[in-house]
Amino acid sequence: MYGWIWRHLPGNVYVRILISTVLVVGVVFLLFQYVFPWAEPMLPFNDVTVDGAAEPLGTPRAGGAA
Repeated sequence: MYGWIWRHLPGNVYVRILISTVLVVGVVFLLFQYVFPWAEPMLPFNDVTVDGAAEPLGTPRAGGAA
Protein backbone atom coordinates (compact mmCIF):
# COMPACT_ATOMS: atom_id res chain seq x y z
CA MET A 1 0.00 0.00 0.00
CA TYR A 2 2.73 2.47 0.92
CA GLY A 3 4.61 1.61 -2.25
CA TRP A 4 1.50 2.32 -4.31
CA ILE A 5 1.08 5.73 -2.62
CA TRP A 6 4.78 6.52 -3.11
CA ARG A 7 4.68 5.63 -6.82
CA HIS A 8 1.62 7.82 -7.42
CA LEU A 9 2.99 10.95 -5.74
CA PRO A 10 4.28 13.57 -8.20
CA GLY A 11 7.80 15.01 -8.24
CA ASN A 12 11.25 13.82 -7.27
CA VAL A 13 12.23 12.21 -3.97
CA TYR A 14 12.33 15.48 -2.01
CA VAL A 15 8.90 16.57 -3.21
CA ARG A 16 7.51 13.13 -2.41
CA ILE A 17 8.96 13.31 1.10
CA LEU A 18 7.37 16.73 1.60
CA ILE A 19 3.98 15.56 0.30
CA SER A 20 4.18 12.39 2.41
CA THR A 21 4.93 14.45 5.52
CA VAL A 22 1.99 16.75 4.83
CA LEU A 23 -0.28 13.73 4.31
CA VAL A 24 0.84 12.09 7.56
CA VAL A 25 0.41 15.32 9.53
CA GLY A 26 -3.04 15.76 7.98
CA VAL A 27 -4.13 12.24 8.90
CA VAL A 28 -2.86 12.64 12.48
CA PHE A 29 -4.68 15.98 12.76
CA LEU A 30 -7.94 14.46 11.54
CA LEU A 31 -7.59 11.54 13.94
CA PHE A 32 -6.98 13.75 16.98
CA GLN A 33 -9.61 16.35 16.10
CA TYR A 34 -12.48 14.18 14.88
CA VAL A 35 -12.03 10.40 15.12
CA PHE A 36 -10.63 10.00 18.64
CA PRO A 37 -13.15 12.39 20.30
CA TRP A 38 -15.97 10.59 18.48
CA ALA A 39 -14.76 7.14 19.57
CA GLU A 40 -13.76 8.03 23.16
CA PRO A 41 -17.22 7.61 24.75
CA MET A 42 -17.46 4.12 23.28
CA LEU A 43 -14.15 2.92 24.78
CA PRO A 44 -14.11 1.15 28.18
CA PHE A 45 -11.22 3.09 29.73
CA ASN A 46 -13.43 4.76 32.35
CA ASP A 47 -15.15 1.53 33.41
CA VAL A 48 -13.77 0.95 36.91
CA THR A 49 -14.15 -2.55 38.29
CA VAL A 50 -12.31 -2.13 41.60
CA ASP A 51 -14.46 -1.25 44.61
CA GLY A 52 -13.13 0.90 47.45
CA ALA A 53 -10.22 3.26 47.67
CA ALA A 54 -6.65 2.03 47.52
CA GLU A 55 -4.35 2.71 50.46
CA PRO A 56 -1.15 4.63 49.70
CA LEU A 57 2.03 2.58 49.88
CA GLY A 58 3.65 2.57 53.30
CA THR A 59 0.43 3.28 55.18
CA PRO A 60 0.22 1.07 58.28
CA ARG A 61 -2.98 -0.92 58.67
CA ALA A 62 -5.03 -0.46 61.81
CA GLY A 63 -4.84 -3.31 64.32
CA GLY A 64 -2.11 -5.40 62.79
CA ALA A 65 1.16 -5.72 60.99
CA ALA A 66 1.54 -4.17 57.57
